[in-house]
Amino acid sequence: MKGRLLLLVFATFSAASQISGQIQYPANTKNAALRYWIAFAEMQDVSTDKSTEELLSKTLSGELPWDAEKLTPLLDANRTGIEIMQRATKLPDCDWGLEYSQGPRTSIAYVPRARALSRLNTLEGIRQLASGDTQSAVNTWLAGIRFSQDLARGGSLVPALMAKAALLPNLHELTTATSSGKLTASQQKQVLAAVRALPQDGFDWGAAWGIESATIEQFLHELQAASDPRASYETAMRSPAPKQGLPPTSQDIQTYLIYMRAVQSALREPPEKAKNTLGALESKRAALNELEQSVTPNPQKSNLVRIEIMQARTELLQALTKASVRPPVSFK
Repeated sequence: MKGRLLLLVFATFSAASQISGQIQYPANTKNAALRYWIAFAEMQDVSTDKSTEELLSKTLSGELPWDAEKLTPLLDANRTGIEIMQRATKLPDCDWGLEYSQGPRTSIAYVPRARALSRLNTLEGIRQLASGDTQSAVNTWLAGIRFSQDLARGGSLVPALMAKAALLPNLHELTTATSSGKLTASQQKQVLAAVRALPQDGFDWGAAWGIESATIEQFLHELQAASDPRASYETAMRSPAPKQGLPPTSQDIQTYLIYMRAVQSALREPPEKAKNTLGALESKRAALNELEQSVTPNPQKSNLVRIEIMQARTELLQALTKASVRPPVSFK
């Protein structure tokens, strides 16, 4: 009897061991946005006075050099969030799950944290370069570029503009590091491959404008069907309702969509050509009623942002071309 009991105990432990050996982690997500949300949650608010905030901004703009004493605590407190964000940029997909069916009420609550995390990441690259770790700096800024691409993915104009604010500082830092001869030939090739993969104007502005158009169309139809369109407008937009155009007619909406589609098409042209096309559309924009004009972004401003990104990208490519014909400067 005792022998049988020992065999039963042994068999039980053996089975448990086999079951334990079969336990596996769930498959890793392919959606970078989920990881970005975790990174945002890990961000720490570090109290900074006005002078430190100014130092941070001027360091990012290149006006002031890295100040380890004042800025290190800010980066150390947010190291976990930065590292999670950098790893997330290597995932293949990014779906923010935005509810565009809600029209102007669509929540983009992640925008401030995304902007802050992007700035911290760029600053981390500046710290790494200052310490002589050029490879880590390059990796950090390239992660920042990938992050900017994910910020614009599937988004309307607001996410695209936020993505632009995330992209440009990384391009500028890489241009400065390249021009000063601090990157090795291998690092230059790494940067070149990443920059060449970028669209010339950074993102798909036509797609962003198309989503913007669909969102506004949804809102116009809501106003058309509302029992009190003025109140509905003021609740959604948090501003006084326009005096003219409420409620919109079916013809108003159709005319509006024709204009918006023309703008979307223009923003898929090269920026200089789009500038002329958009100029020719100004008369159609001016003919829109007050309601439609109040909810329509300025397409010329979007095109100017495209030009700004294109110039920054071109400057980096030119710096890489010049750097490829001279030996790197020893960094100390």
